Amino acid sequence: MRVMEEKKEIRLNRFLRRKLTRISAATIDRILTATKKQYQFKGKSTTKPGTLLRSTVAVRTFDDWNDVVPGFFETDLVAFCGESVHGEYINGFNLTDVATGWVCLEAVMGKGQYRVHQAIDRIRNRLFFSMKGLDPDNGTEFINWLMKRYCETYHITFTRIRPNRKNDNCYVEQKNYTVLRRFLGYARYETNEQLVIIKDIVSLVELYVNFFQPVMKLKTKERIGSRVKKTYDIAKTPYQRVLDSGVLTEENKTRIQTLYKTLNPMDLKRRINKLMEKLNKTLRYISIEATNT
Repeated sequence: MRVMEEKKEIRLNRFLRRKLTRISAATIDRILTATKKQYQFKGKSTTKPGTLLRSTVAVRTFDDWNDVVPGFFETDLVAFCGESVHGEYINGFNLTDVATGWVCLEAVMGKGQYRVHQAIDRIRNRLFFSMKGLDPDNGTEFINWLMKRYCETYHITFTRIRPNRKNDNCYVEQKNYTVLRRFLGYARYETNEQLVIIKDIVSLVELYVNFFQPVMKLKTKERIGSRVKKTYDIAKTPYQRVLDSGVLTEENKTRIQTLYKTLNPMDLKRRINKLMEKLNKTLRYISIEATNT
């Protein structure tokens, strides 16, 4: 809200500003109930377990993530395959830092090991803090010798979740929906033209989410009889959590603060919407071509 006022995107009177700063999470959920129903769809699971190397990779569960420092990432692919998993299609690639909620997004054609490896390397090179750990599911796109050697080379802890236990990767699973699915939906994307557009979209979404989308983190969970009492911390953006973590070097702290000052959340959103319109047009062209054929 402060940034949008500075960028002259909105003007708020004192009454409205006070209401917005005091609104509770429960009230927000209640107001958005009808809107959320529009997004209640399910994507297809395309994970194929890799068994040859799996026994050499340590298993990490949800409980093992307590008190971690920034740099330990859960990772997953989101298939934009529409109603069919046949053929080659675009996958959204999501790395989520457990400690801060910082998300790193890429898009790759197919699920080839080399393409996934390249995406991880691009992400590692643009991070403001070091990558300390990777925790994927059991798919062969992650559990392979190329990835294992890469992690050993850069001293990255390489772990995996238990088979068929999605909750072990709950942090990235949440972001799959609230970030990639929320912006890109469930359509099938399969052309190089669409890949170029989606790469531009996710680069903007990464900035929009990390710098301007605050989230609350669960601090404690206590069972009282038949009820569970949950306590959350103060909502902060991933950017704020990274600054507070103390892991940034002075150079990287200056870099990230300088980047933040150049960003306008409304401008990012307009650019994302414009690219989404461009992407949706490619879907109509594909539909027309299929009908003519």
